[in-house]
Amino acid sequence: MPLSNNISVYHGFHGTSHKYVSKKAIDHLQIDSSKIISIHLGNGCSMTAIENGKSIDHTLGFSPVNGLIMGTRSGDIDHSLVFYLVNNLQYSLDAVNTILQKESGMLGLTGFSDLRDLQNQAENGNKKCSLALEMNAYRIQKYISEYTAIMNGLNALIFIAGIGDNSIILRKMTCNNLTYLGVELDKLKNNFRPKSLTEIQSQNSRVKILVIPTNEEIEITKQCFAVLH
Repeated sequence: MPLSNNISVYHGFHGTSHKYVSKKAIDHLQIDSSKIISIHLGNGCSMTAIENGKSIDHTLGFSPVNGLIMGTRSGDIDHSLVFYLVNNLQYSLDAVNTILQKESGMLGLTGFSDLRDLQNQAENGNKKCSLALEMNAYRIQKYISEYTAIMNGLNALIFIAGIGDNSIILRKMTCNNLTYLGVELDKLKNNFRPKSLTEIQSQNSRVKILVIPTNEEIEITKQCFAVLH
């Protein structure tokens, strides 16, 4: 029997995606006690710390604007910024909401919301785009370190969704300087876009680095079937 069959997983935004890949990872790892960080990277981004199949922390909060830097959403900010924009610069609350939700993130930093365009610009010498990629990876690394600390260890990192599956550059930048956690990427294994569950860590890495294409439709179907039966 797969290890994940009797494990309940609870997640926030992108929860269906995190739940699907965490089950896949747990079955793949075949260990009794698992500490996993799932990294969903698309136009919207989120991360989940998953211990023994159960989510214990998540980057998004009351709304999907918190946490990582996204295509158009700001991610984490100093909340005093909202009051400054309203009280000092006379922005309306609706205008501030529009800025944080639709005009920030990669778009606000570079003018591009699609990471493919941003990566192409960076490769052609656009310094704003290069800096934005570094900022993106830095924010992901902060949460990896934080979640590893609260779980007191890490067995696997999972990259998922459009950017997680396809961005060789961002996966590389994210895993850089994480050797103190036992995370070591194999550059050759990372240098393609997997179509199924794939390990991309080096032989010396103490942490598995997995790319798992998500399938939210299958997970939704499974949950509906469980409710009906």
